[in-house]
Amino acid sequence: FNLLQGPRMRSVKTDFVSCPSCGRTLFDLQEVTEQIKQKTGHLPGVAIAIMGCIVNGPGEMADADFGYVGGAPGKVDLYVGKQVVKRAIPNALACDALVQLIKDNGRWQEPPQKDDSGTSPSGGDSNKDQLVSA
Repeated sequence: FNLLQGPRMRSVKTDFVSCPSCGRTLFDLQEVTEQIKQKTGHLPGVAIAIMGCIVNGPGEMADADFGYVGGAPGKVDLYVGKQVVKRAIPNALACDALVQLIKDNGRWQEPPQKDDSGTSPSGGDSNKDQLVSA
């Protein structure tokens, strides 16, 4: 399924798109990406872009369903598709605001319950998600 996930021929897990990071990045990109993956990695068919700044972020995330973009120092802008829908969210609140935005747009699913072995009943591993660097 991973081979089909990359070219978006079959989507069975969350797609994450992230910029490679540069001097304009307005938050800790690796840390925030991991936080977002932990909260949203179980959403099949959803593409989430995590971009460090407003300069290239919106263009690089054009195919994503939702975007998380550094808009100003300490602030994040959230997108649905190419449209900014929330601006200047404090970094500390932005990850939860993204989850709420996904819920508000009807794309949220509750995470599958894990059994004693740490895997979901379907045998999948929610930590094996797709990360594409823009």
